[in-house]
Amino acid sequence: MLITNKNKRKMNMKKSVLIAIASLTIGFLSTNAIAQTQQQDTTKRDTTNKTAPASTAAPSAASGDVVGVLSSSTAFAPMALAIKNADLEATLKAAGPFTVFAPNDVAFSKVPKPTMDDLMKDHAKLAKVLKYHVIAGKYTKTDIIKALNAGKGKAVLKTIDGDAITLSVNDKSNLQLTDAKGGTAVVVSFDALASNGVIHGLDAVLLPQ
Repeated sequence: MLITNKNKRKMNMKKSVLIAIASLTIGFLSTNAIAQTQQQDTTKRDTTNKTAPASTAAPSAASGDVVGVLSSSTAFAPMALAIKNADLEATLKAAGPFTVFAPNDVAFSKVPKPTMDDLMKDHAKLAKVLKYHVIAGKYTKTDIIKALNAGKGKAVLKTIDGDAITLSVNDKSNLQLTDAKGGTAVVVSFDALASNGVIHGLDAVLLPQ
C-alpha cells in the first residue's frame, strides 16, 4: 500500500507528540525516583544519628489548604501576598478542589514594576489575573499527562472564572501553558499537594483577555 506524503507528515507529527509526552512522563518518573532515593537516604541518616534535628515536614503536609501551602513557601511569597491583597484567601480556602498554576518569585520579578504597582492598587484587576491561574478541579502531573495524551499533545483546562488555558509540551519537552494573549509560561515544579487541591509552579505570570 502506498503511503502519501500527507499521511507521512501526519504519522511524523503524531510520533513527535508521543515522544514529547513520553519525555514529560520520564522526567516525572525520574523526579519521583530521585525524591524517593533522597527520602530513603535521609531516613537512614536519621536512624544512625541520635543528635540529628527533627525532620522538617513538607509545606503541603503541614499547611493545609492551597493558601497555606503558598504562604509557607518563600518561592511563592509574592503569590501569597497578591492573593491576600486581592481578597481571594476565602475563595481559595474553600473545598475546591483547585489546581493552582502559581507564578514563583522569579516570575513576579519579570513583571514590570509599574504594571505590578497598578495591579496591587486595583484589587479587581489583580483578582482577575490571579484567578486566571486557578483551574477548577484537581490535576496532578499524572492527570495532566493523561489529558495531553487524550488531546494528542494539547489539553484545554477551564479556570474558576470559566476562561480557557491551553497546555502543551514545548520543543524542550517542558510543560507549557499558553494564555489568551499568546503569552506562555513553563511549569518548573509539580505536585505540591494541599487539602483542597494541588499547586504547580510557573516561571511567568499569565494574563487573561
